Amino acid sequence: MNGHRNAGIIGTGSCLPDKVMTNKDFEKIVDTTDEWIRTRTGISERRITDGNTATSDLATIAALKALENADLSPEEIDLIIVATVTPDVMFPSTACIVQKNIGAVNAAAFDLEAACAGFLYGLSIADSLVKAGSFRKILVIGAETLSKIVDFSDRNTCVIFGDGAGAAVISEVPEGYGVLSTYIGADGRDGHLLTVPAGGSRIPSSIESVKKRLHYIKMDGKEVFKFAVKIMGDAAEKVLEKCGLTKEDIDYLIPHQANIRIIDASVKRLKISNDKVYINLERYGNMSSASVAIAIDETSRKGILKDGDTVVLVGFGGGLTWGSAVLKWKSIGRY
Repeated sequence: MNGHRNAGIIGTGSCLPDKVMTNKDFEKIVDTTDEWIRTRTGISERRITDGNTATSDLATIAALKALENADLSPEEIDLIIVATVTPDVMFPSTACIVQKNIGAVNAAAFDLEAACAGFLYGLSIADSLVKAGSFRKILVIGAETLSKIVDFSDRNTCVIFGDGAGAAVISEVPEGYGVLSTYIGADGRDGHLLTVPAGGSRIPSSIESVKKRLHYIKMDGKEVFKFAVKIMGDAAEKVLEKCGLTKEDIDYLIPHQANIRIIDASVKRLKISNDKVYINLERYGNMSSASVAIAIDETSRKGILKDGDTVVLVGFGGGLTWGSAVLKWKSIGRY
């Protein structure tokens, strides 16, 4: 018997492309305005990769920063999970490419695809595996280059998304700290509301699929908005209930950075003050699986999260999927 284990985050890292694309830049290519974008989304700018940068490149840098933060060598990692909807290639997995890049020769590696909820899915899996004793140190990465799959002629979607990567090392932590509970779910009945139609086995890549612009993100914004507002509150309440806490116990909320109106509605429903909510949406836009991971790295490195804080992470995404987690925060570093 190994006894009870506690799993938590012992290191974080992130990577953002250098290029900044502002709302003013979008005014030059689609029929939109800075005011329209800001009032409806809360976004002012986002980071965009260049033509030579792939998802694994951002993921690799974020991973190395997380390892340094945790004071670990790549050889100490025994599993790499990359959450992404923009893999470098169909296969091998982006996780295997990251494994090669960082020299994590002792690690198993796989990708998972839960869109914007991907990092929270990865965190839930890693938490279970560490607590079960199956793995000791797991690298969970949320990484996206969404600029590669947005249609820059579609003003309703192209202004929303940005590129980036965030990483966290999950390992055993002292009793009383770490992941208290996780909650993940899905409703495939509404998967058509947010999708990239072509490029898979249903509609293989062809000249026709390219001409029809089917390799870009298609989204029913109104329906996704309604789903998101409901599920963000539901997922936060459910995960708190699982570990015997209530919304009054929240010290910090880190939501998926999709739309300021979705975040505001969720905060209002949870009845928590705005100063307990971390928002970086205005600087980065929606980075899908990377958004929560990057926000954790920023709040940790800025010293916003304090020892003993009850931190709630929550997100939703295509699938449709959702995920949440409650953490009892411990300052980052090797235990």
